[in-house]
Amino acid sequence: MIDFHNVTKNYRTRSGLRNVLDRASFRFEVGHNYGILGGNGAGKSTLLRLIAGAEYPNSGRIRRQVRVSFPVGFGGTFHGYLSGRLNTTFVARVYGQDPDRVNAFVADFSELGPYFDMPVQTYSSGMIAKLAFGLSLAIDFDVYLVDEVTEVGDARFRQKCAAVFKERMARSDIIMVSHNTHTIKAYCDRAAILINGQLEMFDHIDDAMRAYREVMGAADA
Repeated sequence: MIDFHNVTKNYRTRSGLRNVLDRASFRFEVGHNYGILGGNGAGKSTLLRLIAGAEYPNSGRIRRQVRVSFPVGFGGTFHGYLSGRLNTTFVARVYGQDPDRVNAFVADFSELGPYFDMPVQTYSSGMIAKLAFGLSLAIDFDVYLVDEVTEVGDARFRQKCAAVFKERMARSDIIMVSHNTHTIKAYCDRAAILINGQLEMFDHIDDAMRAYREVMGAADA
């Protein structure tokens, strides 16, 4: 279970203070896969970082009773001067994993070939995403956080990602952010809409989709 109690998260922009969450309380239950919907700039990626513990709220409490991943595909912590192998070795040790096992999985999954032993700063953005995606899935978590990364790579690589997700979902939950409603419906059984500093939970995907279309229609009016 992941429990948010009276959480506020905001940050300053050039146009003023933006609230992502405003004294919001909600819960992600074990045994369910959640899709998070929201307009551009609503703060969906910030919410994932709060769940992961990569960012802290301004106030309130976040309680995790499960082992939560860093956002799948997040490569922001890679050291550019180190190779892909050395970066994954470091992360494996941080999480108490066998570096040889993790490296073998990532090398096979990412399909980087000799680039796996080259500095990450020589990678394209797509190569970094593949490295990060493979590293995320090489470590066993109770809950995987997913931020649009199922769109990485070509059609064949996306099919490969989907197959690994299906395997992970047999023993782990996911919390996913995506603009693609078809992706949400394919992976999730519950959904939530992030709007006006609150996260509104729905037990049924179709109910969430209808509410989301209404919200987006009202915003465009």
